[in-house]
Amino acid sequence: MRMVDIIEKKRDGLSLTDEEIRFFVRGYVDGTVPDYQASAFAMAVLFRGMDSRETATLTDAMMHSGETIDLSDIPGVKVDKHSTGGVGDKTSLVLGPLVASCGAKLAKMSGRGLGHTGGTLDKMESVPGMRIALKESEFKDQVKRIGIAIAGQTAELVPADKKLYALRDVTGTVESIPLIASSIMSKKLASGSDAILLDVKFGGGAFMKDIKQATVLAKTMVEIGKNLGRDTRAILTDMDQPLGFAVGNAIEVIEAVNTLKGKGPKDLEELCIKAGGILLTQAGIVPDETEGEARIEEAIRSGKGFEKLCEFFAAQGGDVRYLEDTSLFPRARFVHEVKATKEGHVERIDCLAVGLSAMRLGAGRATLADHIDMSAGILLKKKVGDAVKKGDVLCLALTNKEGVGDVLKTLEGSFVLSETEVEKKPIVRRVIGREV
Repeated sequence: MRMVDIIEKKRDGLSLTDEEIRFFVRGYVDGTVPDYQASAFAMAVLFRGMDSRETATLTDAMMHSGETIDLSDIPGVKVDKHSTGGVGDKTSLVLGPLVASCGAKLAKMSGRGLGHTGGTLDKMESVPGMRIALKESEFKDQVKRIGIAIAGQTAELVPADKKLYALRDVTGTVESIPLIASSIMSKKLASGSDAILLDVKFGGGAFMKDIKQATVLAKTMVEIGKNLGRDTRAILTDMDQPLGFAVGNAIEVIEAVNTLKGKGPKDLEELCIKAGGILLTQAGIVPDETEGEARIEEAIRSGKGFEKLCEFFAAQGGDVRYLEDTSLFPRARFVHEVKATKEGHVERIDCLAVGLSAMRLGAGRATLADHIDMSAGILLKKKVGDAVKKGDVLCLALTNKEGVGDVLKTLEGSFVLSETEVEKKPIVRRVIGREV
């Protein structure tokens, strides 16, 4: 078998056999397939696509390109949740403790932020002492004991994706649905959970710019999970504005704490209740989503979710005093008000501009080597649908940097105003995979 023949076959729009796909993945990981051939293969897939069998085989081959985590010795159904990336997305820090407090077992491998999207691990590390590097035995023991663990992905997990992801980023082949879906699902499946809920974002701050694109990606990933024997479902959520009010690290943890105490932003709470209802259904704890949502709402009202958050952070070395008294978090030296220069109604908030602005204020990283300022970020004061008068504060920019006038100008322009009233739409637009 030759790699050039496989490339030409896909270039000509033909389906590849399982053996040909596995030959490519194996060869790319061990170095016998060079980058230039892998680039040609990725470009052929970008233009010609893959059918559901091919995509499932690619995912399975990537998943087994390194170590996989076996969670079978943990009693019950293990659930996992994945977001395709957003601005202000602290969902895992709210949703994880909520479902765990209701009896589910959430075992999650997470990532760091890069560019305009924030990473769950970075947010967790804003609490002093918090460990995100857990041995597999520690990870599994913690899920057994308290029902939740969120840790960093090990280097041995899905090496094929690490290589191919980096290659796609520099060869113009990122926007391929089969390659995106296999990248996400290979990591989720290798992490060992029985059931997966995918939060597929669409809009200005998401990779998928409209609901049609997001639906195709969501259906592709749900189909992969189904083909590989996992209960996989997806929700399509709006990212035409940041999620919640806080965009940063420490301030997002504070917002997560407030949400678990019933004092959080309505969009974040709505998303966590809806997603929590689905996860509890997948875990077999409730018979349907309606009862699941009621259980999640009760976990917020009773404080069980917040108690589980503290237990989860304590288990990984975090100083729980910061969660119990959020005034302990360090505050940025400078707080700049960004004001409206005209009146109207907020039609949308440019998430990409807000996310990149937060990065420039110190809250994110342009490269993985960059240092993050945990106290930096942006606090929104207006959301989509809100009325705005000239001079109203649109948001606060928190930073320890001087000379950020251009960032403030960008933030002002990120609020798109309409002269007429704007409808406030639900954040969750569609659920895919209920029939599983």
